[in-house]
Amino acid sequence: MTDTGNAAAGSLDPEDVARANLYGLIGRLFYAPPDPNLLAEISRSEAGGEGGETGLVAAWRGVQEACRGAFPAVVRQEYDSLFIGVGKSEVSPYLSGYAEAATPDRYLVRLRQQLSRWGLGRRETVFEVEDHISGICDVMRWLIAEGQSVERQRYFFEEFAYPGVLPFCIAVQNASSSSFYKSVAALTWSYFEIERTAFDMSDAE
Repeated sequence: MTDTGNAAAGSLDPEDVARANLYGLIGRLFYAPPDPNLLAEISRSEAGGEGGETGLVAAWRGVQEACRGAFPAVVRQEYDSLFIGVGKSEVSPYLSGYAEAATPDRYLVRLRQQLSRWGLGRRETVFEVEDHISGICDVMRWLIAEGQSVERQRYFFEEFAYPGVLPFCIAVQNASSSSFYKSVAALTWSYFEIERTAFDMSDAE
């Protein structure tokens, strides 16, 4: 949803390619319900070895199982109930309300200023505001895929991505309409925790 241009991953190492792809997938799943092709693709994918037999691998397998048993029309109905709703969604997909509940406008202003400094912006055809979980994931994907420094990645992650993700994922998992998206929220949180640990380790080096 964010206009991040065309990222070229040819010079990236496999770990960073996997990181960028996972951010991209998480963003895609929260931006719109998966179509039959995406459900099938996830179902067939191998459980990556990143982190070994960790919570992330288990969470990925949970998403695969959810995809194998999913009916696209049912998942679409769940998505609409959770994130769109009639009048008001059951769960807001906008992270500003979770990251800075008392001053969400300040978060959004800071986010827009940072995106502008990097030459990024919302596509004209997109109605979602920049703090949508999918937009945040897309910026992280862009930072990695464009080979931006670890310092820049860590800054955006700590300032704009990580703070709102836990309460967002908890809200998704606790929502009465949530079934398929419980597994997506579990994957999201597991991955963000791995990223937080990795950034902490890089900061200590």
